[in-house]
Amino acid sequence: MARRLISPAAACRGCGFANAGFLGAVSSFHYQSLPSCSTSSKRGSSVKNCFSFRAHLRKEGSRWIRSEPFLSANSAKFVGKRTSCSVATEPPPAATEKPEMDAPKEIFLKDYRKPDYLFDKVDLQFQLGEEKTIVTTKIVVSPGVEGSISAPLVLHGCDLKLLSIKVNGTELKGEEYTVDSRHLTVSTPPAGVFNLEIVTEIYPQLNTSLEGLYKSTGNFCTQCEAEGFRKITYFQDRPDVMAKYTCRIEADKTLYPVLLSNGNLIEQGDLEDGKHFALWEDPFKKPSYLFALVAGQLGCREDSFVTCSGRNVTLRIWTPAQDLPKTAHAMYSLKAAMQWDEEVFGLEYDLDLFNIVVVPDFNMGAMENKSLNIFQSRLVLASPETATDGDYAAILGVVGHEYFHNWTGNRVTCRDWFQLTLKEGLTVFRDQEFSSDLGCRTVKRIADVSKLRIYQFPQDAGPMAHPIRPHSYIKMDNFYTVTVYEKGAEVVRMYKTMFGASGFRKGMDLYFQRHDGQAVTCEDFYAAMCDANNAQLPHFLQWYSQAGTPTVKVSSSYDPSSQTFSLKFSQEVPPTPGQPVKEPMFIPVAVGLVDSTGKDMPLTSVYSDGTLQTLASDDKPVFTTVLQFKKEEEFIFENIPEKPVPSLLRGYSAPVRLDSDLSESDLFFLLANDSDEFNRWEAGQVLARKLMLSLVADFQQQKTLVLNPKFVDGLRSILRNTSLDKEFIAKAITLPGQGEIMDMMAVADPDAVHAVRNFIKKELALQLKDDLLAAVASNRSSEAYMFNHNSMARRALKNTCLAYLASLNEPDVTELALHEYKTATNMTEQFAALLALSQNPGKVRDDALLDFYNQWQNDYLVVSKWFALQATSDIPGNVVNVQKLLSHPAFDMRNPNKVYSLIGGFCGSPVNFHAKDGSGYKFLGEVVLQLDKINPQVASRMVSAFSRWRRYDENRQALAKAQLEMIVSANGLSENVYEIASKSLAD
Repeated sequence: MARRLISPAAACRGCGFANAGFLGAVSSFHYQSLPSCSTSSKRGSSVKNCFSFRAHLRKEGSRWIRSEPFLSANSAKFVGKRTSCSVATEPPPAATEKPEMDAPKEIFLKDYRKPDYLFDKVDLQFQLGEEKTIVTTKIVVSPGVEGSISAPLVLHGCDLKLLSIKVNGTELKGEEYTVDSRHLTVSTPPAGVFNLEIVTEIYPQLNTSLEGLYKSTGNFCTQCEAEGFRKITYFQDRPDVMAKYTCRIEADKTLYPVLLSNGNLIEQGDLEDGKHFALWEDPFKKPSYLFALVAGQLGCREDSFVTCSGRNVTLRIWTPAQDLPKTAHAMYSLKAAMQWDEEVFGLEYDLDLFNIVVVPDFNMGAMENKSLNIFQSRLVLASPETATDGDYAAILGVVGHEYFHNWTGNRVTCRDWFQLTLKEGLTVFRDQEFSSDLGCRTVKRIADVSKLRIYQFPQDAGPMAHPIRPHSYIKMDNFYTVTVYEKGAEVVRMYKTMFGASGFRKGMDLYFQRHDGQAVTCEDFYAAMCDANNAQLPHFLQWYSQAGTPTVKVSSSYDPSSQTFSLKFSQEVPPTPGQPVKEPMFIPVAVGLVDSTGKDMPLTSVYSDGTLQTLASDDKPVFTTVLQFKKEEEFIFENIPEKPVPSLLRGYSAPVRLDSDLSESDLFFLLANDSDEFNRWEAGQVLARKLMLSLVADFQQQKTLVLNPKFVDGLRSILRNTSLDKEFIAKAITLPGQGEIMDMMAVADPDAVHAVRNFIKKELALQLKDDLLAAVASNRSSEAYMFNHNSMARRALKNTCLAYLASLNEPDVTELALHEYKTATNMTEQFAALLALSQNPGKVRDDALLDFYNQWQNDYLVVSKWFALQATSDIPGNVVNVQKLLSHPAFDMRNPNKVYSLIGGFCGSPVNFHAKDGSGYKFLGEVVLQLDKINPQVASRMVSAFSRWRRYDENRQALAKAQLEMIVSANGLSENVYEIASKSLAD
């Protein structure tokens, strides 16, 4: 599953700029209570119903009490431009309601046990209706490996109304099973193989959580990862229960002409009363989280792909008919991913049909359901006029990501949800490599590392710190994090760094050979990599079990008499919640040595731990080598004729912080000369971070701010270097973000960091104005929009320079930005010009924002960009504007993308979210509680913005803590939000 929405500041990647985000405002809902459990007479026997429509909890003393549910099966009105519906059913009698609930239960990896029962075959039948949906589930059940004939069969269930349950065709009596708000338990199942049939009633039109089966713009769709299938039927909803599925869908033919599910279409036809059906069969075993269903009025773009073995695969992208022209790039991306996976990993698609469905309401980025991927609209729909280069790149990467899951996630899945990084970290690595091969590898690497530092490093240093394989959770949804995904990808990348591309491929081949069709663990992947390369990686598994970002300290010395150069390494892994003491990590550090002319020195041998290793092979010089160490170690290079400047951690070979003894002159030298372009960029970033921290100290002491002329000259030389990639130049002249600098401070000061970053930006714009103007002029183009690296690089450099210039707020550059806005022929350049203009409050800004909205008000994805741009603004007091936007007619609290854009975007503006008066905290606290009643998953992502409140001054701490305490004490709080908020408050 594509996370892509990972933190409040990261949520709006598709908007084409970094500071974007999450949340939304209050829609017009009418809530009434619904009793949770009852007993009624059904089909001649007593049938227990459990329909809680999401269990909300409140604490009274030491007890957790269920509060009244927030939606009713009796009456619910959705007031909005997209949905209008009502439901009428007989409510269960209140007498059997169970008011008390256990406290939120924490689940631990150490408690894993194999399922007592296996499901061999699952037949599903859906009768889709406007007021209710009936789901009939038939399961062939067999004893598990560790099962016992006396073990009860425990099935997960949530928000379900049970209509009947049968075993081997006989309806069970009331005393033969029990139902509560979370489970259905068959007390004494038959010995051996037996048939289980369950009929449930659900209400997709009331399901605003967007988990299980729900309706989006009139269409039915599903989201079952991680625990959504239990909102459809009672089931062993865990990834190690794998079965072959068939799915029969019945629905009104006029309202829902398209009926889709996993696998191959076996049969379809018409029924009475204007209905029709479709029967789907998936020949591959899968866990329940990969089940998918879509029904609605959709058109499709169809294409085909011929696999390496000669099979013809039909490819279809389904979306409302008016959006079909915007699916061309997604289809290109899918075909490119299929070809790349064959060429790089030898992995061929295994069915004759591949479907992608586009929905506007989706909690995550996309979902890899077997042969029926479901995507949020912004990660499929694109045209040059409405989508930025960032959108196009995101679509390429996410379409690739979900397709790559067909093998790394579907054919081989995870044993339990603690192993999530096994499929997600590996697949993120694969999509990163795919995008790198189709674009510029250095630029992609810089982008990936930047995201890791901006979002994952703070998570590793906060109350929600967890290893890439967590030890425990209350709600698994809260652990679809940048740690599991991006840091997990870095751990996978280290295998490739140590074994090389061919060794990594051998490990992947062995992994699939051993585990195709299985649900496995991170240790299984580790074993395949090591066994395929006949190697051992001592301490490497610590990366899976330890949280925190290691700091690698490096000191160097040169002995001219012996012509040896020494590098001494040590490491520190900081304490994290639940892990106060850490073991040393196994860390690979890629190293090169640069001579005084700026050339790489050939490396012949290195001595360490009593062993001399020869580096050259086949008489070919080696310029970069990977040093592997744990705890402390010294490496001595021989035959080094002069003192070099070491280029450390080339390509960012491990997810660590680096603390070296490189001097300022060394860093400027590497900025100008390093052959490793990532480290060249990194040298500039280290210089910028040191400069910003120094100026922040000056600002706090009320000293006059002065910009180091060497820094200006360094960026000028980069800007004028025509041999460099233009997108690399754009990234090299971009300053580190405010959050990155605050993360390096003992006490974060958003006001000081904001003031310093603005000062540096304006000084650079002033001193480099001629160069910036020349770059804007030379990178204009009248050619039609093309999505290729050269065109994107040109636009990136032009837009970066324009943003610098506009910060001056001078009439000539304002006129220039207005000209670029009015003459732009694509969204990338139009939106960049609008972003440049929006930096400065006033009439020009207001007029441009109004003009943009008037132009694009009928395109909801572009309007989301408009929301995000205003939300992320650093204009003083912006919280008032964001509050007003909550009432804007284009905003909808039920749509995650708009929520992420507006509320998450606001959280991405440190100076406004962390306003001294606490207005930003108060705003978020109130909205989290409103949103939690609609969509707990999205609400939990929003509340995570509070998680590092202890990093700030005492006044801000008190204000943020008050909001967290208010949230935790609220009646009916979801487990999703409770877990994040309570851990944030924990000492």
